[in-house]
Amino acid sequence: MENLRVSASPREPLSIRFAGYAAVFDRVDRGGDIVRAGAFAASLAEGRAVPLLWQHRPGAVIGMIEALAEDRRGLRVVARVTHPTAAGLVARGALTGLSFGYRVRAARGARPRELLALDLAEVSLVAAPMQPLARVVGVSPSIVIPAKAGISTAEASERARSRPSPG
Repeated sequence: MENLRVSASPREPLSIRFAGYAAVFDRVDRGGDIVRAGAFAASLAEGRAVPLLWQHRPGAVIGMIEALAEDRRGLRVVARVTHPTAAGLVARGALTGLSFGYRVRAARGARPRELLALDLAEVSLVAAPMQPLARVVGVSPSIVIPAKAGISTAEASERARSRPSPG
């Protein structure tokens, strides 16, 4: 993957889950667009798999989307990052931008253009999101899985809960 090298550090997690917003409704983005509530409804109803990419690069899959839904704030994403370097960046809070790729089904106006219906193509972790509020809002430390641990998510979560807290 371009500009994202695999880390040799044994401390980098193999996988980490996060929650965030790939789109925030009713806010003008840097491109002059406003995503309106309901814009993703038809696309999400189709139930197609949506990849988690690095910086919108086709083929640069860095994990998997576990859940996508519209709520009152925007397009909420729960995903697992499986690329070791990207997982480490998310775990440390060094990579927090989210974005999405789409095709317009319905829009109105210009500057700002209101996006009313969209085909969701992908969600990306990005350094600088088009919508400044589109961010990772939570990382679950209880589900950080160490590299080559060979354990299931449930086992990793249970180990994290039973582990004494540092200090």
